[in-house]
Amino acid sequence: MLFANRLPALPLLLLALTGCASYSALPLDKDARPRDSLEQLRHEAPLPARLGVDDIALLALLNNPDLLAARAQRGVARAQLLAAGILPNPSLSASYGFLLGGPGTMGALSAGLSQDLRSLVTLSAKRGAARQSAREIDASLLWQEWQTIAKARLQAVDLIEGERQCELLQGQLSLLQGRLERSRRALDQGDSTLAALVPELTAAADARKQLDDLKRQQETRRRDLDTFLGLSPQVVLPLDPAISLPPLDAAAVNADLPGLADRRPDLVALQLGYGAQEEKVRGAILAQFPLLSLGVSGGHDTSDVRTLGPQITMDLPIFDRNQGNIALERATRQQLHDEFGARLAAARSEVQALLADQALLLGQYGGKQAQLAELERSAHSADTAFRGGDLDERSYIDLVTARNAKQQEVLAMEQSLLQQQVAIATLSGAGMPPVSLDSRAAQP
Repeated sequence: MLFANRLPALPLLLLALTGCASYSALPLDKDARPRDSLEQLRHEAPLPARLGVDDIALLALLNNPDLLAARAQRGVARAQLLAAGILPNPSLSASYGFLLGGPGTMGALSAGLSQDLRSLVTLSAKRGAARQSAREIDASLLWQEWQTIAKARLQAVDLIEGERQCELLQGQLSLLQGRLERSRRALDQGDSTLAALVPELTAAADARKQLDDLKRQQETRRRDLDTFLGLSPQVVLPLDPAISLPPLDAAAVNADLPGLADRRPDLVALQLGYGAQEEKVRGAILAQFPLLSLGVSGGHDTSDVRTLGPQITMDLPIFDRNQGNIALERATRQQLHDEFGARLAAARSEVQALLADQALLLGQYGGKQAQLAELERSAHSADTAFRGGDLDERSYIDLVTARNAKQQEVLAMEQSLLQQQVAIATLSGAGMPPVSLDSRAAQP
């Protein structure tokens, strides 16, 4: 009879079990390996025959292995937000005392249903903290994507500029090698001396070493870019020699510096983290509310006297008023407050320093270009004179070598300017719209 009375509870139990999650294994992929060709990479549009700087940046955004793994943090943040928004379960208690003897006529039965009120009081603060933390993860991932774009651009710029330098050094080496071969033939014919040959040997050897060093550096850059894109190191990317970067207006960057905190993703992430900590401080203060459970309980004793009434359980806040957690959350908030101020000041100083360096470098670049133009004219005149027999070979090679050396300086300065342009755009958040920090915008 007792079992029959409990049969109506079985459907409720089965219904509750159907809502439970089930376990399924997620095996690790032990065959993960880099892509063997450019076509295997994910891309949104057909790839051009030669990849520009922005093409490389987009491929990195879609295929960089570290970035792909980091995006899984979004799922963790969404799960935490879901967990923070779930209402706490009520508590059910029951007991049954079997009648073993005495004047009673039946066993004693009691049951109670209660709800923790403090968890309801702090629920909004927990939801707010989780919501801000989820947005912080989004902002941090956006900053990582922003940095990935910048790094891809820098790697492409270095590779393209390095190829131009290799071509220049190869031309210089060919010039010196030709002079060296003619000097060797003159030495064999007795028209020159070993002392005259030594400087030419040294110059050709130095040029060869410069070219070999740069080629090794280029190979390292190429492998690094392949790895950055998730490609096998053997893949050779077809790069467009024309470098195109978004234009950068130094005056506009300076004018936008006051809004840097609302535009640069890492600073936005810090503010959202601070907002989450504010909610934790509020939650800790609300948690001073004593642990209180309200409910109802009822039952009957062994003589079938039935009772039903309210039930209350409460902690007495005599010793622990959550003062330890409040102090900890407030100290953490102060730490984040100070860290944000320091990071913002450092970010502004860094951008201003880069702008000052770029202005200085642009002035020097103009002077180098003027010197190169003069050497170009001199080298052209020397070439005409040498072909006409009015200039000796050594003087001609010295002029061309000086012109080539200046070209190397100009190329190196161009590379530095392009690197600074990418760095300024990244650190100033150029192109990033201001972000709203209103937590209500993130409510699910």
